[in-house]
Amino acid sequence: MAQQSTETDWVSRFADEVIAEAERRAAGKVASGASAPVIVCASGLSPSGPIHLGNLREVMTPHLVADEIRRRGHEVRHLISWDDYDRYRKVPEGVPGVDKETWAQHIGKPLTSVPAPAGSAYPNWAEHFKAAMSEALAELGVEYDGISQTEQYTSGVYRDQVLHAMKHRADIDAILAQYRTKKAPAKKSQKPVDEAELEAAEGSGAASEDDGSGGSAGYFPYKPYCGQCEKDLTTVTSYDDETTELVYTCTECGFGETVRLSEFNRGKLVWKVDWPMRWAYEGVIFEPSGVDHSSPGSSFVVGGQIVREIFDGAQPIGPMYAFVGISGMAKMSSSRGGVPTPGDALQIMEAPLLRWLYARRKPNQSFKIAFDQEIQRLYDEWDKLEGKVADGTALPADAAAHSRAVRTAAGELPRTPRPLPYRTLASVADITAGHDEQTLRILGELDPANPVTSLDETRPRLDKAEHWINTQVPADQRTIVREEPDAELLSSLDDQARESLRLLLDGLDEHWSLDGLTTLVYGVPKVQAGLAPDAKPTPELKVAQRAFFALLYHLLVGRDTGPRLPTLLLAVGADRVRKLLGG
Repeated sequence: MAQQSTETDWVSRFADEVIAEAERRAAGKVASGASAPVIVCASGLSPSGPIHLGNLREVMTPHLVADEIRRRGHEVRHLISWDDYDRYRKVPEGVPGVDKETWAQHIGKPLTSVPAPAGSAYPNWAEHFKAAMSEALAELGVEYDGISQTEQYTSGVYRDQVLHAMKHRADIDAILAQYRTKKAPAKKSQKPVDEAELEAAEGSGAASEDDGSGGSAGYFPYKPYCGQCEKDLTTVTSYDDETTELVYTCTECGFGETVRLSEFNRGKLVWKVDWPMRWAYEGVIFEPSGVDHSSPGSSFVVGGQIVREIFDGAQPIGPMYAFVGISGMAKMSSSRGGVPTPGDALQIMEAPLLRWLYARRKPNQSFKIAFDQEIQRLYDEWDKLEGKVADGTALPADAAAHSRAVRTAAGELPRTPRPLPYRTLASVADITAGHDEQTLRILGELDPANPVTSLDETRPRLDKAEHWINTQVPADQRTIVREEPDAELLSSLDDQARESLRLLLDGLDEHWSLDGLTTLVYGVPKVQAGLAPDAKPTPELKVAQRAFFALLYHLLVGRDTGPRLPTLLLAVGADRVRKLLGG
């Protein structure tokens, strides 16, 4: 018997809804002896350029729900429709290997007919951008069935659906007419909008490319790609339901032809008809959408009526998902096209952490993914949660989000065997500039009672922290340890400052570990004030500690601030610390 929901997070609640809807739809079929149908969750991605972290929510929301359903013992499919038969609408900014003027000549062609960027190993534009996303999804543990819309349309898979839509074009037009004057202004969204939705109205009437052309010959929900220039700048001038003869002309190159739609595969349904057609064809029960698809007159709302009245199907459960923001993406490493992708994020953070960011927030809650110093705080929060989960003190919803982050129904995701604090690893990587031998020495001294003996124990987290330091921290913020003592500063110190340095140097050997040095550096001002090393800090003591820390930073790295002092001291090494502090 399938496991029932015992958790109260948003994923479980949607899983409950989806399973109930699947059982409602299957009522009668199962009773007649048929096996329970596969539950279908869906996502849609347009590989029109770099697929960014906002688009990832389109995948992670149904992935998490599908995975919960799978954990309960149900058979489920997570479909990702690659909308690679969409028109190439514009040339993205900042894509290496792409000359804007040259690639602009391909605007209007299917994405799979546009050349890949120069130097790419892939056969076309769509495959180039699909590949990077596919690689990231594999690292994230996302199990899915990918469907190429180019393959679906050009092989005739949707032929019956296309003919059905054309036969009922007047009914579709009447439905769309109900919404054409209701359209609300689109809100900020990251759902990949079908390229046709962004085109201007064509011909007479108010129909736009998202619902089909509205020229003098009438409404047609199908758009052919030109047989000569391959672009979709075509106008259907007539269609015969009995023979399926369709006549079109191309406004780009002047080409025109008469084809039989019962045999012709070079075109597609317009977006507002295509999407509900696919819901019915695939039996989709759950598919989220961006906020612009949930407003009055939008694709999701209109599609709900079209799928029921035209395709005899049902609208899926479709939560709206909110914006995913980015905190501090450095210009020098911003992704091809200027937007950070899942692949970019996975270079600086482990897959469970990225999964957790999507799992812990409801779809309608926005959040940010940190590429700046905030990533250190984020990792601290994650490590704290790991501790709470381990000792059983995590709240149920937090424990559920953690479970969804670290494992799927298929098993555990790869993890760092010894997850040292990210900020510590980043500081060490900063100081050593990636020198493995020096890094191992420092990490081995963090906890002498249980030393790190191989860098592999700290990977992949160490590699992520190194990449973050090298790509996201500006050069003027990098840590450069002095080669020689600052003789001028040392000679200008008063007796109290000299005494503070002597106390620190005298305690180095005894306190040479991360915890020991933490006690030592905070304790020196306490001892100078006549307090016990474990005394509670007072406002006056905090002032003295800040002054002492600033002195150490100036003597070690020539700045007011830097990495945490205990980590910095370990990284510099006892002998060099003595030299730089005048010992």
